[in-house]
Parts: sequence; C-alpha cells; structure tokens
Amino acid sequence: MTKKDLSVYVHIPFCARKCEYCDFVSGVASREEQAYYIRVLLKEIRVFAALGNLFPVRTIFLGGGTPSLLEPTNLSRIMRQLRDQYEIAEDAEITIECNPGTLTEDKLDAYREMGINRLSLGLQSADDEELKLLGRIHTWQNFLDSYEMARRKGFQNINVDLMSGLPTQTLDSWKNTLERVAALDPEHISAYSLTIEEGTPFYEEYAVGPGRNLLPTEKVEREMYHYTGSFLAEKGYHRYEISNYAKEERECRHNIVYWTGGDYVGFGVNASSYLNGRRFTNPKDQKDYWESARTAYANFRKMPPQSEQATMEEFMFLGLRMMQGISVREFEERFHLPYQQVYGEPTQRMVRQGLLEQDGDRVRLTERGIDVSNQVLVEFLL
Repeated sequence: MTKKDLSVYVHIPFCARKCEYCDFVSGVASREEQAYYIRVLLKEIRVFAALGNLFPVRTIFLGGGTPSLLEPTNLSRIMRQLRDQYEIAEDAEITIECNPGTLTEDKLDAYREMGINRLSLGLQSADDEELKLLGRIHTWQNFLDSYEMARRKGFQNINVDLMSGLPTQTLDSWKNTLERVAALDPEHISAYSLTIEEGTPFYEEYAVGPGRNLLPTEKVEREMYHYTGSFLAEKGYHRYEISNYAKEERECRHNIVYWTGGDYVGFGVNASSYLNGRRFTNPKDQKDYWESARTAYANFRKMPPQSEQATMEEFMFLGLRMMQGISVREFEERFHLPYQQVYGEPTQRMVRQGLLEQDGDRVRLTERGIDVSNQVLVEFLL
C-alpha cells in the first residue's frame, strides 16, 4: 500500500490579549487552563494514532492564538507525541506562529531542539500607532528585536505577516511597512487585507459604527495591493498565491497543501481536517471539544466522504488562489469528467471578460481577476 503525505495542524488558542479585529477561537487563559487544554489535546492526538501507519508527515504547523506563549515544555510534549506516532520526514517543514514580545532566547533554543525550522512572526504593521489601534501588544522595535534574535539563533526560514486596509492607514504608511520589512530580507511575506468580522470590536466600530470613514477607500486598497506585488517582485519575492510572496523555494509548503486538496489533520479546538475525502471541524466550544476529543477518531471513521460536487468546487476555488492556477488534466484525471463539460461555460465567459486566462493545460486568474477574485470564484459553485 502506497502511503500518502499528511500535514498536521495544531491549534493553540491562547493569547496575551485578544486583538480588536480577531474572530479566531482564541483568548487569554490561566496556566491551569492551558495545562488542561494540553492534556486534552494530547489525548486527541493519541486517538488518531492509527494514521501513523498510513501517512508520513511532511509539514506541521503550530498555529493560534499565540503558540509562542506556551512554555517550551508543553510544546515539547506535543512535538514528542507527534514524533512517537508519525514518520516525520527528515526535510519536514515545521512552523510555529509567534508574536513579537513573546519570544526569548531560551524559547528559540528549545524550538530548534524540537525540530521547528520555520517561524511565522505576526507583525501586521511597522507603524506603532496602527499596531496600537489593532490591539497588538508589541511595537516595531519589539518585532525587530524578536526578528534579529531569531536570526542569531540560526532560523533561516522566517515569514512575516502583514495587514493592509487598516483604519487610518494610508498608501504611504503601507509602503513604509513593506520597505522596512523587505529590508530585513525574510524568506516569506504574507500580506493580507483586513477583513472585518461580525462579533468583533472592529465590526462595531468600523463596519456599523462611527469609524467607517476611517477605513481606506476601495481604490486605495487596490493601490496598496498592486504596489505590494510590484514592490516585492523588485525585492526578489514572487507571488505564488493571492496574498503570499516568497523567495525562491521558500513557499509555505503547509498552506499549499490546503490550496491543492492535500490530506491534513487538525488537532485542537475548532481545528479543521481534510482526510481521505472527509472534511470535518472540531467543536468551537472548549467544553464540547473536551468531550469529543476521546472519540474524535471514531467519529471521523463514521463520517461519509464529502460529495464529488463539493470536492470539484473546492478544487477550483482553492486552486485558483494559486498564481499557477489549476490543471485541466489534473481535474479530468481526478474526477473522470471532461473539464469542458463541467466548467467550460464559466471559464470561457470569464476569459472573454479578461478575468481568467487559459494557457495550455493551466487556467488562472488574470491581474484584473485577482482584483475581483471573490466574484470570480463564486462562479465555480455548481
């Protein structure tokens, strides 16, 4: 039996302070609450032990929340459990999300010992006033100290998360953030546009409240996006996904698994998985998660695979986020249907509108299509 590659996501839902814009399952927790969560998390990982016979692990992503808040001993327990259960590739990409101000030299030494070889630093902005508005706990100098410390400790694969479209942000302040970060020469930059989610303080203030006029206009947001691509290209970064830029061979292998329909399992509260054609998500409520953890694998085994229609839709609207687009040949080999029969009409229509381009086997978004990508991708819902 040929083994298939597996990616592992571990959700650490703890933060020093909840950011004003964040709608992820995360928040402040006591040491006792953290310790209990880790015990339940390890139990959930153990009940999936049977996967170790089927899947070699190629990527691991410790996300949150702020995983770098955890004491290294707790992270080490998680990594040890994963290594006990899985065949982890020698060249596996193992990432931890870190917030500036939560890193120490001892933590970075411990990460190296655990085999963690990629850091994702949540900067968001190089402007201290913008950081304060977001509710971040760090300053630009805190980030700079963390980044330089990570380099001294030998980390050679670092991503920096940035966010545009912030209240009061201007094109010039965004340019300044990009220039200051690019000057540090990280291997990867993720540049997302702020999405204001209902139920967050930002929604009350900036979506329906008095701060609506403080958001950049749609025109300015598009200028920010286009400047990002051209500026980072000049600095040696290629855009390989709508919001992600990397130096040569430094793309995030873990996220590419999500966009290309690979198998992954998520551990922790509200973590999502896609495994053997089954898509499932852990409970969002921590108490419900605690109760379900011991039976999680049995529940997964009982689930029916998702429909072929849902899988085809995901193939298209996830794959088209990649700059290389989707492969017509791969679609036909996977679904045993002519691409033209299923998606020929919307593809040809959007090619005529200049939103897609077809180059031999590949179908991809144009620059104009990227600008209205959400409108384009919805066309592939059957």
